[in-house]
Amino acid sequence: MELTIILAIPVAAALVALASERAAKYSTLVALASVLVLSTEAAVRVSRDGIIVGLGGALTLDPLAALYLWLVSFVGFTASLYSIGYLHAREQSHAATPPRYRQYYPLFNTFIASMLAVALIADLAVIWIAIELTTLFSAFLVAYEDRTEALEAAWKYVMLTTMGALIALLGVLIVYYGVNRAGQPVTWTGLVAAAPVLPPALLKTAFVLWLIGFGTKAGLVPLHTWLPDAHSQAPASICALLSGVETSAALYMILRLYPALIRNPGIEHAGTWLLVAGLITTGTAAFLLLQVRDFKRLFAFSTVEHMGIILTASALKTSAAGMGAIYQLFGHALVKPVCFYAAGLAMLVLGTQNIDEARGLLSRSPAVGWAFMLAALAIAGTPPFVLFISEFAILRAGFTTGQFAATGLLAAFIVLAFVAILYNAGRIVFGKPGAGIPDVRLPASSLAAVGLALVPIVVFGFYLPPPFLVLMRQASMVLGGIS
Repeated sequence: MELTIILAIPVAAALVALASERAAKYSTLVALASVLVLSTEAAVRVSRDGIIVGLGGALTLDPLAALYLWLVSFVGFTASLYSIGYLHAREQSHAATPPRYRQYYPLFNTFIASMLAVALIADLAVIWIAIELTTLFSAFLVAYEDRTEALEAAWKYVMLTTMGALIALLGVLIVYYGVNRAGQPVTWTGLVAAAPVLPPALLKTAFVLWLIGFGTKAGLVPLHTWLPDAHSQAPASICALLSGVETSAALYMILRLYPALIRNPGIEHAGTWLLVAGLITTGTAAFLLLQVRDFKRLFAFSTVEHMGIILTASALKTSAAGMGAIYQLFGHALVKPVCFYAAGLAMLVLGTQNIDEARGLLSRSPAVGWAFMLAALAIAGTPPFVLFISEFAILRAGFTTGQFAATGLLAAFIVLAFVAILYNAGRIVFGKPGAGIPDVRLPASSLAAVGLALVPIVVFGFYLPPPFLVLMRQASMVLGGIS
């Protein structure tokens, strides 16, 4: 029953938003606060009791899914809080059309619901439908500000990710056929149970299709080109959802197929495929970060980098690296909202996203300047933030197991990205301010969202509550095919 309610709440909030524009903002905030509470409770239950099943088996929640569910609910709540003042402030700054809450909030809630469904639904084919619904609902939100650039970005996003989804669908159907023939339910548990008896050619074909299809949605190179465009044009609250948890949904699908590959005795080099894809993605993103000219695109390319790091870590074939991959997924989803929330407020303060023109953020708005700098430090992986822990764990696992070439390349790319992010952020925050930029009154709700989103990325760098620590260890076991 609890799992059903988690899905039903944002759908109900979308209906309320359709019925009443005035109630849309606060009904959404209350709804997503409720979802966060229920998701936290469900995550604690999974860490303590194991898999939860609901709706007669149609919904299920294991440790990896519970972790993703909590991340969606947390980012969704902070994004709803941020949206309350941000949409109006964008309109006041003449950067966007007047807020259209009757369009924004129904789409916002259904977008959240579709991502929650990815974690909760048991049947693999229905999960694919949920992944595709995330594109459908978020595409209109990417184009929400109704500018030419935003419309072009939304169109590119839809075209590329839909093409990827069709390729992924072929892979899902192949898996469906194989698992069904093996006499197992077509769920994640059934897939892992059937994996040893599935024909290796069938699993390999499915994996290639999943890697290309879902990799497009996750922003893996060379299928990443939609991502910086969409992230630079969407409202900051939507960027937080796209970058923090929607790209992770597609990567989640790839990671969940990997345990089946390593349990099949006829497949020997599954990790190599992930390793190559991960290193190419991380390296390309690191070099692109050096030449970026838009600070929202800067954070978008760091998303591509992190997707590559997680894939690479998953391929290192050690329990420590698997734990690092889970922690990186967790940290990425928490840090990315802070980046885009700070970037959205920086746009209001500076009047531009262009790095060459954006200077003196700290002197113009100390609160936004410090938030932007802290976000850049966190996303670059500096201590004591949460991503430092995950990246250090991944590199340590790689070097201690003698995988020097792959780990050395990964370390070099991480350092390159670190330098690029902090160099550009330093210019924006500490540079000499230009003249002629009007003072802007920053929305209190958006500042509150930044403060709230900063808390876990600092706290979890020092201390992880026992239920979350247990959940992450269990999730890393799922990633390694251990149930």
